[in-house]
Order: sequence, then structure tokens, then C-alpha cells
Amino acid sequence: MADDILHNWEKKAAEHQKEYGRFLKRADKNKVLKQLPDLHEEAFEKVDCLQCANCCKNYSPRFKTPDIKRISKHLRMKESAFIDAYLRLDEEGDYVVNTKPCPFLGADNYCSIYEERPSDCERFPYTDEDVILKRPHLTLKNSTFCPATYYVLEKLLAVK
Repeated sequence: MADDILHNWEKKAAEHQKEYGRFLKRADKNKVLKQLPDLHEEAFEKVDCLQCANCCKNYSPRFKTPDIKRISKHLRMKESAFIDAYLRLDEEGDYVVNTKPCPFLGADNYCSIYEERPSDCERFPYTDEDVILKRPHLTLKNSTFCPATYYVLEKLLAVK
């Protein structure tokens, strides 16, 4: 276990924030983007989201108009009723869930609307796309609660 990269990852992620920030600022975009698909896959071979669900327990995705339309239809609710029941506007004017954990997260960490989930949830933690470099503040935040993001950053740092 001592050589397991994910051992004690929360503490290490907190300690490495400055290093991650410097790396994300200076990274060779093309070199990083070439590595991401394999690193993303590797991370999810080691991280079981159903054992974690930190994202669903502590944060909310943005619910964009297509998400709201699709999910409210799936739940057989009017869009306005769905918004009133589950969402609020955040500081940036985006719709987000109005409770923590996410109201669609079950006790078993399964999502009750998984097939219809917001695109932000489907894409999270963005470790296979350029968001990892384009939105460094988001990547840094994600690395503090998502072991897959932490894993990918650690691997990127190791091969610089």
C-alpha cells in the first residue's frame, strides 16, 4: 500500500496545490492533451466512483436548459416545478441543486437519474478534456475532493 498513489490522497492533494497550479500554468498543452485519454482511463481503473461520490455529496453541477428539459421530462414534471423543487440560482447565475448531497444520489451512491444526468456530471471530472488546462481553478478545486483528478495530476507531474 505504501507505493499506492491514492494512499492518503486528500492530504497529498492539499499539499500539492501550488505545484499543480504552477504545472497547469506552464504545461505544454499538446503534450498534456495527448496523455489525458490514457491517464483518465488509468485513473478510473483505480478509482471507483461508487465508493466515493464526493462530487455528488458536496458539490453541484450546472443544470443547463437542455439538462432541465431532459430531466424534468424524465421525471414527468413541468420544467418550472422541477426548478422549484430541486434547483436554485448560484452566484454566477447558473442553476445548481438546492441541497447537499444531491437529491438524486441514493444511499448506495447510485444516481437515480444517471441516464439523464446533467452534462456536467457526465463529463466530470474533465480529466480527459482540455478543461483540465483551460480552467485551472476548477481543476485545482476538483483535485481536493476527486481522487481521479488527483491521480491524473500526479501522473502528469511525474512525466513532465
